[in-house]
Amino acid sequence: MDEENRSDILHIVRPDREGKVHLLLDWSERPRDIADPWYTGDFETTYADVLKGCETLLAHLQDGASG
Repeated sequence: MDEENRSDILHIVRPDREGKVHLLLDWSERPRDIADPWYTGDFETTYADVLKGCETLLAHLQDGASG
């Protein structure tokens, strides 16, 4: 999901009072959109972005489960 998708979702579910709508890389140390290979042709960067987002989201969930 990129910022445009998030904006569309927030338009549908607004307001997001509980802060449940996030970009995958919001959980990383460098929050940003995931590189879109449709435009870049760079699947390696997209894979790295998704992997980083999944790893950091998992870490966040594990921290919450132990706290």
